[in-house]
Amino acid sequence: MAEYKGILVCGELANGKLGSITTELLGCGRRLADDLKEDLCCLLVGEAVGEPAKEAIAFGADKVYSVEDASLKDYEADSYMQVVEKLVKETSPRAIIMGQTFMGRDLAPRLAFRLGTSLATDCLDLSIDPNTKLLVQTRPVYGSNAQAVFTSDVIPQMVTVRSKAMSPLERDDSRTGEVIPFKVDIDASKVRTKTLETVMEEAVGLKLEDAPVIVAGGRGLGGPEPFQTTLKELADLLHGAVGASRPPADNGWVPEALHIGLTGKIVAPDVYFAIAISGASQHTAGCSGSKHIIAINKDPEANIFREAELGVVGKYEDVVPALTNKLKELLAG
Repeated sequence: MAEYKGILVCGELANGKLGSITTELLGCGRRLADDLKEDLCCLLVGEAVGEPAKEAIAFGADKVYSVEDASLKDYEADSYMQVVEKLVKETSPRAIIMGQTFMGRDLAPRLAFRLGTSLATDCLDLSIDPNTKLLVQTRPVYGSNAQAVFTSDVIPQMVTVRSKAMSPLERDDSRTGEVIPFKVDIDASKVRTKTLETVMEEAVGLKLEDAPVIVAGGRGLGGPEPFQTTLKELADLLHGAVGASRPPADNGWVPEALHIGLTGKIVAPDVYFAIAISGASQHTAGCSGSKHIIAINKDPEANIFREAELGVVGKYEDVVPALTNKLKELLAG
């Protein structure tokens, strides 16, 4: 029977570079590997992964398995599955960590089934039980109204981690590690899909996922105009981005790409402004990972105040412009 050791991060590339989710997973993986006193490994798959592999070492990896093939330029489940399954069976990691991304949500359940192991998705925190050396997994339940802690005694353990839930290490180019080319002969007969076209999402300004500050509006704004004026002015002042709850997106006030919630985007900025948002569980599921939530709502009984660290009861038309003007004074001084 194989001896399971080490942490394996299944990394992702973005436009040929190390994706931000990968640096976050490496930061988490480094902490776990240090607690276990074992290696942190990273798998990178793509057409060319030379520079990203060096980056992965700078962000905490001890070993980087690089799989380069022109056919792996774009993510495709059947191809990537062959790579990951072979690597896992040859290296026997104790735990496998993926991002709660399009790729992770698609690949992780398939791999868990192939390996006959369990999977915890959308984790917010991970740690090592010092007695059993098992992964302690914290994830939201009941529409993010509560958090549950899980462990599994099935090895290898598998999890996906929510974007922005973990913090990357400071990049250290002096760190040393090993880049190991890993050869996999892709069986084309098992690849059942083909990418015909890739359409890039049009984004003006900062993406929600990368914004340190998000100014989000809800149904209470009454229409599209406040998103383009009142909210945008505050977001621009704080070098942030504008978001929305589901009703504004459904009503066509904002693009669907700005929808934050259980069926939209999951975000975790440093500061999240919830303006004229009631605070339904479907929305708070998308922003509960924020470090600080500030709510502005005219209804003192709005559920959003239960989630918020700071709250202001009042009309957004009065509160937000006053806040923006005061911030301008403070920033100018």
